[in-house]
Amino acid sequence: MPSISNRLFWILVLTTGIVWLSAVLWIFLSTRAEVERVLDSRLIEAARMVSSLVVKQEVGIDPGLTGSVGQSARVHPSYNRHLSCQVWSLQGTLIGRSDSAPDRKLAESTDGFSETEIDGEQWRVYAVTNAELGVRVMVGDNLRIRDGLVNDVIRGLLLPVMLILPALAALIWLSVRRGLAPLNKIAHDLARRQACDLRPIANVETAREIVPVLQSLNGLFERVAGLRERERNFTAFAAHELRTPLAGLKTQAQVALASDDRTIRDQALRQIMIGVDRTGRLVRQLLDLSAVEAREKADRQDLVNAGEILRLLAAELSDSTRRVSIEVSPILDTIELEIEPDLFMLAARNLFENAVNHSPLGGAVRCRTASLGEGATIIIEDDGPGIPEEELSRVTERFFRGRNKVPIGSGLGLAIVELALGRSGWSLQLRNRPTGGLNAEIVHRQAS
Repeated sequence: MPSISNRLFWILVLTTGIVWLSAVLWIFLSTRAEVERVLDSRLIEAARMVSSLVVKQEVGIDPGLTGSVGQSARVHPSYNRHLSCQVWSLQGTLIGRSDSAPDRKLAESTDGFSETEIDGEQWRVYAVTNAELGVRVMVGDNLRIRDGLVNDVIRGLLLPVMLILPALAALIWLSVRRGLAPLNKIAHDLARRQACDLRPIANVETAREIVPVLQSLNGLFERVAGLRERERNFTAFAAHELRTPLAGLKTQAQVALASDDRTIRDQALRQIMIGVDRTGRLVRQLLDLSAVEAREKADRQDLVNAGEILRLLAAELSDSTRRVSIEVSPILDTIELEIEPDLFMLAARNLFENAVNHSPLGGAVRCRTASLGEGATIIIEDDGPGIPEEELSRVTERFFRGRNKVPIGSGLGLAIVELALGRSGWSLQLRNRPTGGLNAEIVHRQAS
């Protein structure tokens, strides 16, 4: 598993090393150029000095002399190797040279700078001609000795680098470890927590860069705590709601078994059928609610034909026993909604079931639209008793059943509708009709 501290350490060490090496390279190149400029200037000055001495003294040159004419000189041995001097006549005769100078001519018959190879070694030479005396003075540097001077300078720079880099690496490592100490403390605190401990992490004395991480973690803890609370409430409500119909089924079965009266027995059996239907619908709604809650948002947003889905549900959910029909407006066949098909079908099914169950005998449930396009509003209306105004804000709560409840209801239908639509970016709006009944509207949030 990659380590942030190791990664930061090597990034900083490599970056620092590259900067140091770049500086050394720049110093090397600039020092080399400066040394060559200084040495070239020295060659020019030495050549002109020897030429001027020759003019003034007009004598031969002592072969053991360095940088002077007509007199002996005691010269430091190391300096004696740095500069080599030759004096040649214009006819090509060697008049004099220094001890370190080779026997062969340092340069051809040209004034100024030149480079030549003598006995496998490169020389940098400056020549100046004294036409009055008929001589040419040549002063040269052995490039190997020049390179040695530059290399000595670079070695003087590299030695501190080699000593400083390990110390710098140790300081970088300590800095990285100290900089990541808050993360290690957070990780240590989280490792010691119990699974049920969802308290927010305190961000006192925390680096600014870590605050967003803590805020995200605390937000996650808050969402998980809310989810666990909803699960506990859901389990308690589900247990209570299932216990009631199951107890009723048992009671009606006992009545049917104990009674010899056919009317009483038939009535008990009918109540058992109603209880089974209600329990089956409750279980299905509980499963639907759990499945929708497991999603943070819709898996996909497709264009679905509203009329096609609504007609399939209408054919399935029309109550022939109570002669309640579901009418779907033909214009819905031309409307395509950007919504997940499964969530739309789940929401529409529960709205249809709610409308059918609350419709009177021989009533009708009508499905129509109020607008076209992406923001289309789907309206499902019934002729039932509607919802008391004071209960409109609560009917989407789980297991809430108002004054106008029906025996088969469980108080989950509208909660499922609101949750399913919300996952797809739509919303549910409920309004009582002036003439009686309820309008349930599926509204796109952009259009609301």
